[in-house]
Amino acid sequence: MSDNTATANQQGSPKTSTIAESVIRIAGNSQDGIQAIGGFLARLAGRSEQDVMTFMTIPSTISGGPSIFQVRIGSGEVLSAGDEADVLLCFYDHSYANHISSLKRGGIVLYDSDHVKPNEELLGTYHHIGVAISSLTVEAIGGTGRDKGKNIYALGLIARMFDLNVPKLTKLIEERFGGKDPSIVKNALDCFNGGYGHQIQGLIESFKFEHAVHTGAAQVVMSGNEALAFGIIAAGVRFGAGYPITPWSEVMELLRRELPKYGGTFMQTEDEIAAVSMAIGASYGGRVAVTGSSGPGISLKTEAIGWAVMAEMPLVIIDVQRGGPSTGMPTNQEQSDLNIACFGGHGDSPRVVLAPSSVEDCFYTAIEAVNIARKFSTPVFILSDQAIATRIEAFPCPDLQNICQDISPDFTPVADHKPYDLSAPDGITRHVAPGTRIASGKYPVATGLEHDELGHPTGSGKMHSQMNAKRRTKLHKLASEIPVPKIYGATEGHVLLVGWGSSKGPIEEAVKLGRSQGEAVSGLHIKYINPLPENLENLFSGFTHVIVCEINDEGLYGYGQLASILRARYCDPRIKSVTKTDGLPWKVKEILTRALSLTK
Repeated sequence: MSDNTATANQQGSPKTSTIAESVIRIAGNSQDGIQAIGGFLARLAGRSEQDVMTFMTIPSTISGGPSIFQVRIGSGEVLSAGDEADVLLCFYDHSYANHISSLKRGGIVLYDSDHVKPNEELLGTYHHIGVAISSLTVEAIGGTGRDKGKNIYALGLIARMFDLNVPKLTKLIEERFGGKDPSIVKNALDCFNGGYGHQIQGLIESFKFEHAVHTGAAQVVMSGNEALAFGIIAAGVRFGAGYPITPWSEVMELLRRELPKYGGTFMQTEDEIAAVSMAIGASYGGRVAVTGSSGPGISLKTEAIGWAVMAEMPLVIIDVQRGGPSTGMPTNQEQSDLNIACFGGHGDSPRVVLAPSSVEDCFYTAIEAVNIARKFSTPVFILSDQAIATRIEAFPCPDLQNICQDISPDFTPVADHKPYDLSAPDGITRHVAPGTRIASGKYPVATGLEHDELGHPTGSGKMHSQMNAKRRTKLHKLASEIPVPKIYGATEGHVLLVGWGSSKGPIEEAVKLGRSQGEAVSGLHIKYINPLPENLENLFSGFTHVIVCEINDEGLYGYGQLASILRARYCDPRIKSVTKTDGLPWKVKEILTRALSLTK
């Protein structure tokens, strides 16, 4: 917490400090509703025109277990969820023991004294505040609500500690529980008011956030999965098919709930193969469709995706990555599906791969993926990951009136049509929707076999070579159109930190930290991974070291998956790799320390 001003209240009351930002970590069990606390705080920040970013871990077992939710709220730009917490709220001894090290020295530990016994050796390192949260919740709403209400009681304590906007929080609680029995809303508000009204003994300082700069633009607050789903709808997609798997399922559930409101349909199929095949069929019908999964499901979809490449079908595939291989670590972050997205499948099957960097970028990337799929008649992967899928951010409300698009099929009659016309500029052709009248009477077909220009199967080696070149050439055209990424910081220096996906924010903070320490560090984020933007080598040329930071294994030869692609593309020995597979997002200091160690 950055302390700008501090004012003393009446004698015996804690002083109030004005702060620019704070990191709050909530630790307990997943059954305690700690995600609800974090969600309320994040959404309050968004409605208060503050910036916010969250991070959570949840157990992979159905029975639940230890879990955390971290919220970073700031009156200025927030690029990561924070390396260290300013406040730790913990409900159990294991929460205290496992997460006390995440707290800054001098930070505040707010603990449930009914269940936590502090370590006496740490009393001088951190400011400990014990509140009998479980018992006081019973007093507020009665014994039957004890386990269901202590999270909301704790939210009231935090609201008091940070002088949060009570009317807005009250409205959020009412919205959250408004569809349930009125007694549930009453109990939740009783819990919150009980916590907010509690005089916290031992609190020597309370906090108040600086007023955010009012831009006048409304903000929306959502998770990455929600942003992907709403982006797909805004892009005009009206059909999707999928099969449940963590952490993709939330996208599927939202599309299944929302698409019918716009005349669309989402089908939960019997398996992953059926899902991708049904989506391909819908795309053949004249409108881009969507399917998605996580790593194990993408593996099952690869044969059908190869069919879509061969038949040149527009298709969007969302891969919300998680720890692998196999079922791996289904609730942890990893960026290890890059290779399967770029190269998964038999034969030469080029496809487009995009990786959004933030929750806001998820929304706009979904629209861009649909438009690329339509223009180039090709499958497009969107690579998200568990961290960006579940984290909550606030961003300016999109201009939906101008963004939303209609991609309904065009049935205007044509004189003739070759869906695989080899004379087409840059190899780009598009299918006409089935049912479109073709005056020549030569109606094409679609097949997974190699084909001629009308889609009829062929065993000609010459035709196969020409069609391979056609499918490849249109991606070259896309590469010439996509923007070259901008360097964050100076365009020349000692170290260029390169990242993709959700690592953008931590890398940019690492650049800020490094430059404040006198290091000549800059950053570069690559969103378009296949094909790569043109002229990246010119950006690399200004630096002594190019270090790719990614959350996957270093592989047999010491390079992560993107680093391997870049080294293969540019044959540049300056490209080095920093990787990890602990299932957690990058910490800012972790990136900087490990990257600089490679330059010595």
